[in-house]
Amino acid sequence: QVQLVESGGGLVQAGGSLRLSCAASGRTFSRFSMGWFRQAPGKEREIVAAISWGAGNTYNADSVKGRFTISRDDAKNTVYLQMNSLKPEDTAVYTCAATSKFYIGPTTVYDYWGQGTQVTVSS
Repeated sequence: QVQLVESGGGLVQAGGSLRLSCAASGRTFSRFSMGWFRQAPGKEREIVAAISWGAGNTYNADSVKGRFTISRDDAKNTVYLQMNSLKPEDTAVYTCAATSKFYIGPTTVYDYWGQGTQVTVSS
């Protein structure tokens, strides 16, 4: 089992920045690829970014390329999502997830999920 706890969400004005954190506990964090997802009201959940174990590969959705950066610190069992140039359409609940798979494409299935943190971007 892997337990995931997100933090760092909040209210920010358009153009601002936030950094989300996801702290993991349980099994060996360094052997899990990690992803950030978001779900806005009335919309399906979508992947935002992902990073493979070993940090050799990253994936970013087209909607956030150039604005969001995913990173990980295996010594701290934490994955981050740095979000810059935020837009009102980035408003959503952001959730981190873990998978034992190395491939981190848009169809990768994740095994463990956090509870999510709300991000609200005002115009």
